[in-house]
Amino acid sequence: MATMRAIKVRGGTGAASALFEDQVAMPAAGPGEILIKVAASGVNRPDISQREGNYPPPPGASTIIGLEVAGEVAALGEGAQRWSIGDRVTALLPGGGYAEYAVVDSRHALPVPDGMSCEQAAGLPETVFTVWTNLFERGRLAAGETALIHGGNSGIGVTAIQMAKAAGARVIATCRGKAKTAKALEVGADIAIDVLEEDFAAVVTEAGGADVVLDIAGGSYFEGNIAALKPDGRLAQIALLDGGKVSLDLTPLLFKRLTITGSTLRARPADEKARLARAIEEHVWPWVRTGQVSPPIDRTFLLAQAGDAHEYLESGSQFGKIVLVP
Repeated sequence: MATMRAIKVRGGTGAASALFEDQVAMPAAGPGEILIKVAASGVNRPDISQREGNYPPPPGASTIIGLEVAGEVAALGEGAQRWSIGDRVTALLPGGGYAEYAVVDSRHALPVPDGMSCEQAAGLPETVFTVWTNLFERGRLAAGETALIHGGNSGIGVTAIQMAKAAGARVIATCRGKAKTAKALEVGADIAIDVLEEDFAAVVTEAGGADVVLDIAGGSYFEGNIAALKPDGRLAQIALLDGGKVSLDLTPLLFKRLTITGSTLRARPADEKARLARAIEEHVWPWVRTGQVSPPIDRTFLLAQAGDAHEYLESGSQFGKIVLVP
C-alpha cells in the first residue's frame, strides 16, 4: 500500500502542539476526481476549528485538516476529462490538504495562472470562494458601492479588499493596529480603520456608510455593522471570531430595509461548489491573471511545522495568507 506524509492531531483534538506528521495511506482518485501532488497547502481559521473539534469534515471527506492546495495533477479518476497529468491546479477541498497528496472533485479545481507560484495559488481557493459567494452573490456588491471589510489583515480580508476594488467598489477595511491598517491601504483599501483606537461605525458613517459589510467577527461588531449600513444595505456574516450571541434591535432593519445573511462553504453540495468554481473562473480568474487579485503570502512553513503555523495564525500577527509546503 502506497503511503504519504500527512498531518494528524494527537488525541483527535487539541492545541496546535497536538499536530504532528505521520505516514498515512495515499488516497486514490475515484470517478470524477483527480489526485493532486501537493506543492503547497493554505492554512485557514476553519483548520483551527477542526483541530479543536468544532468543525468536523462532511460525511465522506478526508479527516485530514486542510481546505485548499495547489500542485500538479498526478492521476485522473474515470470521467475527470478536463485535466491532464502534470497540469498545475489549485483546488478547494472538503478536507485532506495537509498532506503530500490530496484527492478532489475535478470540478472544484482551477488552473494555476502562468507566472504564479503554487505557494501563492494555494492561498486562493478557500478565500476566493468565500468572498465571491458572500460579498458578490449573497451581498450583491456592485461597482460604485462601498464595502466594509472586517479583518482586513486576514487572508479573507486581503482577498476581499482586492476583489472589491477589482469590481469597481470603494473599500473600507478594519484592522487591529496601525501597522496593519497601513498595509491594508497598500493592498487597495480606500480607508483603513484601526479598531483599537477608532469607532469603526462612526468612521464609516462619516464616510457615507456601507452598502455591504463582510464580517468575520460577529459579537460586539454586530451593532456597529447595523449602524454603518446604508438604507438597503446587506450584512454578510461568515465567521464568529468575537462570538455568535448578539442583541438585535429590529427597528433599523425596518427603517433601513436591511438584509442579514450568512453562510458556510465546506458542507455545500459538490454540484454547488462546481457552480461556484465556474463562476469564479469566469469572473475572478481574469483579475487573478492580471494581478488585481494577488493576496500576499505572509509566511511559509514546512508541512511538519503545521503546529507552528497554527500558533502564528492564532496570534493574529499575519497580514495575508499562511501556507505549508511539503
